[in-house]
Amino acid sequence: MAVAAPADTPTILVYGDSLSAAYGIPKEQGWVALMQHRLNKEGYSYHVANASISGETTGGGLVRFSATLDETRPALVILELGPNDGLRGLPITDMKRNLAAMIIAAQKKNAKVLLIGMRIPPNYGPVYTRDFANVYYQLSKEHKLPVVPFLLDGVAGHRGLIQDDGLHPTAAAQEKLLENVWKVLEGMLVKPR
Repeated sequence: MAVAAPADTPTILVYGDSLSAAYGIPKEQGWVALMQHRLNKEGYSYHVANASISGETTGGGLVRFSATLDETRPALVILELGPNDGLRGLPITDMKRNLAAMIIAAQKKNAKVLLIGMRIPPNYGPVYTRDFANVYYQLSKEHKLPVVPFLLDGVAGHRGLIQDDGLHPTAAAQEKLLENVWKVLEGMLVKPR
């Protein structure tokens, strides 16, 4: 669960689902834990709070988001939700509305937001699959946010990088996930003087 940082250390809140909760692998091998190590190594004094829950939908995330913001007081929120909405075939309009509400809530608390884009397998049909992926770009444009185009870029479809369930990345894939996030995140970070 998320833990508040010392008062003088800004917090990065990672708010996601199983992809950020290190599902099926040791937590310390997940991309979020690796991100904390990389921040430390590169001289950034951020505390990473991971409030990701496996199976979380945007609707579930929205319910607990306000309390999580109050608890962690983040300077930056990495928002990685939506895949479970897609896998359950939930309405994309609801997913977009829930993500938008979380973005607005974070911005009202003066937190920067990094949106993590996702895609779903093509067996959901071309229209749903396209509309799902487009939500992240639409929200990025509407709320003037940076977006990671696809968290699983270079991982999805690669044997050895996906667990036997066909969905979740292996420990070997986590550095690549971090790299996909870091390319966009680094421009949002502030180094201490």
